[in-house]
Amino acid sequence: MNSKPALSDLAAFVAIVSHRSFRKAADELGMSPSTLSHVLRTLEINMGVRLLNRTTRSVSPTEAGERLAARLVPVIRDFDLALEEVDEFRGRPSGTLRINTSEIAARVLLTSIVPAFLKCYPEMSLDLVTEGRLVDIVAEGFDAGIRLGESLPQDMIAVPFDGATRFVTVASPEYLRGRETPKTPDDLKDHVCIRFRMSSGKLFRWEFEKRGQEMAVDVTGPLTLDHMSLMTEAAVNGMGIAYISERLLRPYLESGALVLVLEDWCPWIPGLFLYYPGRRHVPLGLRAFIDVLKKAGGAGAKAAG
Repeated sequence: MNSKPALSDLAAFVAIVSHRSFRKAADELGMSPSTLSHVLRTLEINMGVRLLNRTTRSVSPTEAGERLAARLVPVIRDFDLALEEVDEFRGRPSGTLRINTSEIAARVLLTSIVPAFLKCYPEMSLDLVTEGRLVDIVAEGFDAGIRLGESLPQDMIAVPFDGATRFVTVASPEYLRGRETPKTPDDLKDHVCIRFRMSSGKLFRWEFEKRGQEMAVDVTGPLTLDHMSLMTEAAVNGMGIAYISERLLRPYLESGALVLVLEDWCPWIPGLFLYYPGRRHVPLGLRAFIDVLKKAGGAGAKAAG
């Protein structure tokens, strides 16, 4: 090794590995992709080892880069936390709060919670990363995650908000015209259903419950999508019956573009929770965000698991 790398260069390397993209990492770091590329090349020269595999379309760590990133992630996180602890003496939160969430939860946040948070704390920046898979928020450098109550990881502090929710089956009046409306989940076998493929690759099973009777149905249909907003559009266009979070459907149900099917078979489930590790320092920015959540929904914190 020619010289000991600067912490800023190592942090830049971690950002590239985290995003698997020079452009996204450059955006996070506030520099140009060309400058970031130069930083990385200099780091590799100084360390005397190749850290990244680059193509015109992708970037991924080499074996050496993977090992280095695994060691650096907790170091960079602890460094940031140390600065945040000192920053708390200023009395006002600042910096970036990174939250991993689903698209549906992000939509809920954007209606009122995010605007209120950014208005109250103008020195804060909020980085919402939406994806279908449930990630390890600690390993991937997030301050918190947001998911449905039934999907919460173990050993986390959880803060509920926005109340109970449910998934419902819907169809357009056009689709139902001339067809017999399903009365039980078994009737779905006689209908065209719009299926949902999860990020794991598995098809989502439609779950129903009525008076203690639970049913899970593997529906069939010629169309499979991996995005619930696309499923909503397909249902509005009369392409079949869909099983979607009711939060996404409110304007379509109110306008009559979609109608509920099997509503009495669609149970309520625990709603959205913000969760974060309970055995580490809670950043001032995250505490401020939780305060806004609680004011918006009268939430209380509890331990998950």
